[in-house]
Amino acid sequence: MRNWVLRGVKKGRVTTRFPYGEPESVSPWSTRPVRTGEGDVTCPADAIEDGEVRMDRCISCGRCSGPFSPEGKIDISVIGRVEKRFRKSFTVFVIDTGSCGACNLEVKTLSNPIYDAHRLGINFTSTPRHADALLVVGTLAEGMKEPLMRAYEAMPEPKLVMAAGTCAISGGILGEGVSGLLKADVLIPGCPPTPFTILDALVKAKGGP
Repeated sequence: MRNWVLRGVKKGRVTTRFPYGEPESVSPWSTRPVRTGEGDVTCPADAIEDGEVRMDRCISCGRCSGPFSPEGKIDISVIGRVEKRFRKSFTVFVIDTGSCGACNLEVKTLSNPIYDAHRLGINFTSTPRHADALLVVGTLAEGMKEPLMRAYEAMPEPKLVMAAGTCAISGGILGEGVSGLLKADVLIPGCPPTPFTILDALVKAKGGP
């Protein structure tokens, strides 16, 4: 125990200051890229429009990494509704409707000492009955439509629906997104979205840190 405490003191603070400051580091290819060169790119997800990549369709295949380069922005989410009643305490239920697991890992990362979403009043629950927000990851598989609706209906009012990742938003190249069944109040693009992008969206949806 003594050695563990000493190692912690020696290492110092590891928790990010975000959203009270700029993110310390961001994985660039999970953020919004911009056109920097010329050349045709065949995109299997039809994510390239008007000279830029649409992150709500991008599957991070890397085919556009030549003519496109990352801009490094994390504030790429679409916040359709803000619920300020959740500002001090915001409880999220994550439901996987057919993901590869990548978005789940990024969401889970928010609970580690680096991001520490709990310091911002954001907590995760294992039951929708205690949830303020439903965070959907993955394509909308046929067998998950009923469980998704049951989870949504079990939640108390007011409640938010959030779609995290390309698959949940548009279905990617595998199927359909959550919009085929529920209207998402918050869209968090990326394949997968970075922890900073997810955290930024959660903070904004609840009305601030």
